[in-house]
Amino acid sequence: MFRRTVLAVAAATAGCSDPPGRTPTTPVDSDGEHLRDDRGRIALLHGVNARVEGVFDVTFDDGRVAVEELPPLTATDCRRMRALGFDHLRLPINWSGVEPERDVFDDAYLARVDAAITCAADAGLLVVVDLHQDAYSKEIGEDGAPLWAIVPPPTMLLEGPLTDLGQRRTSTQVTLALDSFFAADDPHRLQAEFIAMLEHVARRWADHPAVIGFEIFNEPTVGFALVDAFNIAAAAAVRAAAPGKLVFFEPSAIRNFTDGVPTASAPFPSEGAVYAPHVYTFVFRPDPTALEQLQPEDLEPSVMAARAEATAWGTPLWIGEYGVGPETPNADLWMGVENELHDRYLASNAFWLWKEHSQGSWGVYARDPATSTWTERPQVVAWISRVRGERLAGRIVDNRWDRSTRALRLEIERGSARGVPHRVYVPEASATSFTASCDGAPLSSPRDAASGVVELPCEGVLEVRP
Repeated sequence: MFRRTVLAVAAATAGCSDPPGRTPTTPVDSDGEHLRDDRGRIALLHGVNARVEGVFDVTFDDGRVAVEELPPLTATDCRRMRALGFDHLRLPINWSGVEPERDVFDDAYLARVDAAITCAADAGLLVVVDLHQDAYSKEIGEDGAPLWAIVPPPTMLLEGPLTDLGQRRTSTQVTLALDSFFAADDPHRLQAEFIAMLEHVARRWADHPAVIGFEIFNEPTVGFALVDAFNIAAAAAVRAAAPGKLVFFEPSAIRNFTDGVPTASAPFPSEGAVYAPHVYTFVFRPDPTALEQLQPEDLEPSVMAARAEATAWGTPLWIGEYGVGPETPNADLWMGVENELHDRYLASNAFWLWKEHSQGSWGVYARDPATSTWTERPQVVAWISRVRGERLAGRIVDNRWDRSTRALRLEIERGSARGVPHRVYVPEASATSFTASCDGAPLSSPRDAASGVVELPCEGVLEVRP
């Protein structure tokens, strides 16, 4: 059954032509089913989220304690992201940083965003600019909207340290603010204000060669229909401001707990749209039993449903967040199975997250609070740095990574690659030991030291073993 599913969703050929009047997006385009690079290959993106000091807006200028402490993003960070196999950065930015006062855009803040984008671009990473919120606003929750855009006005302003995010997410202040923002017909004109800000952001990076697009709104926690209506309006504005960029849209964050949503009855009306759900199956349940008793087959329904939801919208699939805490029960199994599923269902993704020393202390790095030093977690590096196809040429029959052998097997319809090689990432641990073959015949190709990329031509079954 699974094989038929993959054949159905991966039937596009290498090289996609644009219908008359359509504006292609750069540097990655969409054919309505998959992301494509400039050679027509399926771009199976593998990225990382990074909350950056000065960009993720959680500080105050009135003496209140910052909501949380965040690390800077350095050139070393960006180069290391690429070396570990990430090819793009999901960069969360906040409305409160962009527009701290109504109709006043903060150029100093936007310059810090510029610096983060430049850091990524210089290291060979693409960028998704994500308009992020958690619990609506730093003033009453964690991050998101400015104080002037909270309706009704807060009864109590909060500060850090953030030790009660769960309570903040469900507080009356946050619930009322989200309800006001997403109210049908926008009676408070909050959506209109947000969309005007979003247009400003989109225009600023409309021509940036590393920016692939803009994500509208992180984890909206209201009903599906309200979110869909807002996404459609906001996406149209982004495309008008940046017609050469993709627009990423999430469903209601309710999906994080239900692992599925009502499927669309019609394609998403804006060109260049990408469906961007999050996948955290069982991770945030208060009862850990499901994770403690996890079986591999438990995780497939959510990813299968996400692919079906993207197909119903007529868009590519990009899982904008997924991950698990390193000390969570069965974390290795959870991540290994998710890696397998994302490849098999041809889903791009962005891992949560790069560095964190607040909340659950997830991330690729652990921080020593006594010395403020960061150390890579070998366990997490093993999760995210693996042999994987970055750009796949031709009609895909099967794309399968095996969590036991850590080998990749890519099968394409013979002759469909038309001489275009596949681009495969090989981790640095396997730089001198990996082997590649096409239909059993050995392949030899140099591995780029900075990116870990190998270009491998194959018109049949490509196998890459670490």
